[in-house]
Amino acid sequence: MSDRNVDELMDELYSLVDRAWKLPMSGGRTVVDGGEVKQLLDELRENLPDETRQARAIVADRAQIIADAKREAEQTISKAEERARKILNQSEIVKQAQEQANYILKQGKVKFDEMKKASNEYVEDLMKRAEDALAENLAELRKTRQNIKASQRTSRNG
Repeated sequence: MSDRNVDELMDELYSLVDRAWKLPMSGGRTVVDGGEVKQLLDELRENLPDETRQARAIVADRAQIIADAKREAEQTISKAEERARKILNQSEIVKQAQEQANYILKQGKVKFDEMKKASNEYVEDLMKRAEDALAENLAELRKTRQNIKASQRTSRNG
């Protein structure tokens, strides 16, 4: 596996095209070393799964955030229920205990809903940025590949 990331490999491809030998009177067409290009493309292919794994890790983080929020809400609800049972055992404040328990349960649900919404928005933003970066890298890779193909056709025809 290469130590270079996808952006560095894309930069290397651009650099390779910039350093390529220019064909005289060909309108700026160039000749590149196919072996070098294939090597860079192989490294890109190796690194793209890493970025895909990173995107999956973001999804896993989202699931963990939601699970943590749910666990915290369940603990809050459990504590509220336990507290409500203790308060109910005191006959002179039964009504107050019911009201307070309901309030605590409602607050726990509100907090859970807020945490879930915030974590979903955060993860959605991360996923969007990861998706945009991958799409941009793929577009650059396709463009470079087309340029290489065009320069190879030109060098064969020229």
